[in-house]
Amino acid sequence: MASDLRKQPNLDSVTTINSDGSRYYIHTADVKGKWTRGRRVTAVLLIAVYVLLPWLQINGSPALFFDLENNHFHVFGLTLVPQDLWVMFFGITGLGFTLFFVTALLGRLWCGWACPYTVFLDHVFRRIERWTEGDAVARRRLDTAPWSAGKLLRRGTKHALYFICSALIAHVFLSYFVSIPRLYQHMQEGPLAHATAFGTVLFLTLILWFCFGWFREQFCVIMCPYGRLQSALTDDDTVAIGYDAKRGEPRGPKGKAEGACIDCRRCVNVCPTGIDIRNGLQLECIGCAACIDACDDVMTLIDRPKGLVRYDSQNGLQGKPRKILRPRVLVYTAMGMLGFTVFTITAWQRAKPFTADFTRMRGQPYYSDSTTVRNHYQVRIHNKRNQPASFTLQLRDAPPGFTLSGAGETVQIPPRGEAGKPAIILAPQADYTGPVTLKLEARMQPGDVVLTHELRFLGPSTTSQP
Repeated sequence: MASDLRKQPNLDSVTTINSDGSRYYIHTADVKGKWTRGRRVTAVLLIAVYVLLPWLQINGSPALFFDLENNHFHVFGLTLVPQDLWVMFFGITGLGFTLFFVTALLGRLWCGWACPYTVFLDHVFRRIERWTEGDAVARRRLDTAPWSAGKLLRRGTKHALYFICSALIAHVFLSYFVSIPRLYQHMQEGPLAHATAFGTVLFLTLILWFCFGWFREQFCVIMCPYGRLQSALTDDDTVAIGYDAKRGEPRGPKGKAEGACIDCRRCVNVCPTGIDIRNGLQLECIGCAACIDACDDVMTLIDRPKGLVRYDSQNGLQGKPRKILRPRVLVYTAMGMLGFTVFTITAWQRAKPFTADFTRMRGQPYYSDSTTVRNHYQVRIHNKRNQPASFTLQLRDAPPGFTLSGAGETVQIPPRGEAGKPAIILAPQADYTGPVTLKLEARMQPGDVVLTHELRFLGPSTTSQP
């Protein structure tokens, strides 16, 4: 459905939707400047990190590797098993409040500079679009042109490259779960040999192709929850991108209006979400700074000072002093530091090469007859190393008469695996006088690793639970 190619953004509706509900396609004009260069360098570094992390080895494992097959999760040298995943809650909490802290200080800096969606869309897919279809004017002209061999060739080439890039991104994503060597092995075999992996890559490829090829900025405007949170996380002292209305208004051609803004619409033409920053801060703004570079370029051409559109707070734009240390900033800082501190402590404790779970078996808390009282436990030892290991179980500092059935028997644990063994503790009926706290240990053979746990031994003289 046809739409106004020079649509005027407003505050009543998002620019990407026409009055009849149809889609308004934004063709972002190119821009150059220090902020654009900075974003491009940042994007290259982030893409390099994304691609290289599965290759980088730390302690014999990829730097970031979620080994679902063996239920091991390697996070920058830490090896966690499913029982350790609660530790990640504190790490995620620390990251979340750090993002809140950055937002309270610098607005949607994450969205414009570091969000993976923005990085790939702006610095990969939009580059492909410009290379295959030309600048914004040429792309708008191509949209309205009738279908021809030339149009089909341009659009076909663009979407073919989109599909290839989407497939590459999806394959790199899969390598975080199957490792690079196994991914290469999967790629050499038929799709049905690894149907789950192939289906995952195909699904991700199609989703990415759809998002980057058609949905585009709609994801940021409609689906991303972070943009909706912006108003709750920021205030008038938050640094964001803004228009200096005191200096720019009244706008008009140079020499015919007192304001510095000549109403060239360059800031609108380069905006990836189609807003007019002169209308004030809006939830569609992702903080990419394209409008700053565009306006600075125009100001240079007409010999006026830069900074009509700039990074500043609402108070700063109005000439008021800006506060950095504010209650919300202090709260987010404290919560982020708390999350990271707890994560560091707990991860250090759980990052040991061996861990063990000692639990009471299901059923009765104890068994007894005329001569003996028995308690049944289950010991499960986790080996996070690449080598097999052997452990033996034994009681330590037990009262006289208490024995462990099968004490000294070897438990073999495979590399990066786990093994369980029942531990049955017996006590003579005559020696049992009440609940006893016992120490059960798993000792590595050979080696000096000892895993110790205190257990509560129960008998007929008590009905309490462990």
